Amino acid sequence: MAKLRVGLVFGGRSVEHEVSVASATSILGALDPTRYEVALLAVDREGRWHLGSPSLPPDAAVASGQIVSLPAAPSGGALVPAARAGALEEARLDVIFPIVHGRGGEDGTLQGLLELAEVPYVGSGVLGSALQMDKEVAKRLLAAAGLPVVPWRCLRSVEPPGDRPATMARTLSELGLPLFVKPANSGSSVGISRVTRREELLPALEEAARYDTKLLVERAVEAREIEVALLGNHVLEASVPGEIRTPREFYDYEAKYEAEDTELLVPAPIPEEQAERARELAIRAVRALEGAGLARVDFLMERSSGELFVNEVNSLPGFTEGSMYPRLWGASGLSYPALLDRLIELALERHRERAGLETVYRGGATAPRRSPAP
Repeated sequence: MAKLRVGLVFGGRSVEHEVSVASATSILGALDPTRYEVALLAVDREGRWHLGSPSLPPDAAVASGQIVSLPAAPSGGALVPAARAGALEEARLDVIFPIVHGRGGEDGTLQGLLELAEVPYVGSGVLGSALQMDKEVAKRLLAAAGLPVVPWRCLRSVEPPGDRPATMARTLSELGLPLFVKPANSGSSVGISRVTRREELLPALEEAARYDTKLLVERAVEAREIEVALLGNHVLEASVPGEIRTPREFYDYEAKYEAEDTELLVPAPIPEEQAERARELAIRAVRALEGAGLARVDFLMERSSGELFVNEVNSLPGFTEGSMYPRLWGASGLSYPALLDRLIELALERHRERAGLETVYRGGATAPRRSPAP
């Protein structure tokens, strides 16, 4: 049987470039070479795609790979070389595994290109990716669906400077202290600040505004960090929950990727009824945000009451073997290689369903189909 040609797209122009490269390195090492023929597609910091050899580590693809592009039109998944870059050996993809974290990768833009190219791809579609990326819109939809979220306000970095003191005063009055300030569209805790004094709010807003024009201000909750992994298209499966513990003030970038004292506890040491509640809320959250394929739902579990709040939903979570998403599935009985197989199967399944939809209006479901004129 012919091998499935998988395009592993990684890197990108966001602040999570290095995280993406690490995820791609793990995925490449775990994909079964007897089933898959892998093409490395490294997106550099300027947005160019480089076709690299799978015999090299992913971080070498940017330096050595030929610059290619994927046409935004149906082409059977065929890559084309950059203008005047010479011939390109046969490079056609059956499915794409995008692991580009952050803006330009999990916000619906890359998914839009793949939809136009009509190539199957792993993960949520355009709408689901965009909704999960935008933390403020996600909170509105989650709240409307009856899911518990912490109180928040949305601010804009483009607000006239003269209006800023009144806006900050209203925010402090409504939410109190302490607070968290976040860019609405970012990941890996980049640009997030914890505010414990009034005079810290403006610097925190300025820090978040480095990464987005829409800013999220949330009431801080003294909580444990609980996470659940999701898998599936129409029928969603939820993993056992895990817990993240860090001695830092919150789970920031350094705690996620650099600190040696961060603990990932799988399964989470919580009562079974709370674990079941987390799984149920996770499935509801992913459905509310049009998720598909995979997602990781992050919760805040208030220490005093045990109440769970949906913190955010991630459409393309970190994917190193040490990342929480594959760890949670490993503890739920699904190995890392088997998880990758399942995600690719789900991508092909979703593509087949969408490819079977009508694209030409025929006058209604009961209207007879006319034979073409001779």
